[in-house]
Amino acid sequence: MKPLLCIAHRGGPQFNQSSLPENSLAAIARALELGVYAVEIDIFQVEGELLVTHDRRLGRVVSGEGIITEQPLAFLREQRLANGEPIPTLQQVLELVGDKAMLNIEIKGANSVPVLQRVLDEYVSSHQGNYEQYIISSFDHQQLFQALQLLPQVKRAVLIEGIPLDYAACCEPLKAYSFNTHLSFLTPELIQDAQQRGLKNWVYTVNHEDDWRALMALGVDAVFTDKPDALLVFNAQFI
Repeated sequence: MKPLLCIAHRGGPQFNQSSLPENSLAAIARALELGVYAVEIDIFQVEGELLVTHDRRLGRVVSGEGIITEQPLAFLREQRLANGEPIPTLQQVLELVGDKAMLNIEIKGANSVPVLQRVLDEYVSSHQGNYEQYIISSFDHQQLFQALQLLPQVKRAVLIEGIPLDYAACCEPLKAYSFNTHLSFLTPELIQDAQQRGLKNWVYTVNHEDDWRALMALGVDAVFTDKPDALLVFNAQFI
């Protein structure tokens, strides 16, 4: 069996029984030091800025309260994570990741793609970067289709939670690279259909060794995990 590619989910916040805030620059930096295959982050667009955070509502990870897209950008810049960091911007994450790993950018908020196009184009141009290093994912397949139009050179990943009647067929009009599926709704038939369509299969969110072993046996390509250090130790026995 081949090792599972390790994707640090929300930056991989858990490590050796300690934790850092998810989607924080500190967590991402630690995941990069481990040598993960990819880092996954989440973005919301507010006043033309792409903020890296998962929740639509403030209070769990980021200080403050209210729905993030209803707050002024100036207010959001004042909010802090538990380690004192402000909410990172996509630009900061691009700078931090550099060419050290693939970056999976999950679109959470509405109206993100035009800004994402601008930010990626500017970064790649100014840093002699490579669009191949990035993948855009979302449950919002409308925005993924917009990404196909505006950023065709960047890979797309179709996120689902459940088992569609037509399995992975939704990936075809989006010309997707990978089919990102939920651990709780994974069947051999779903994986086989994705493979027959030439898709990678990345599974979220997988934090336990027995699940890693089962997914490896099923031929899954990669997993999103909050515990990248533990997954890399698990993988070492198969290298």
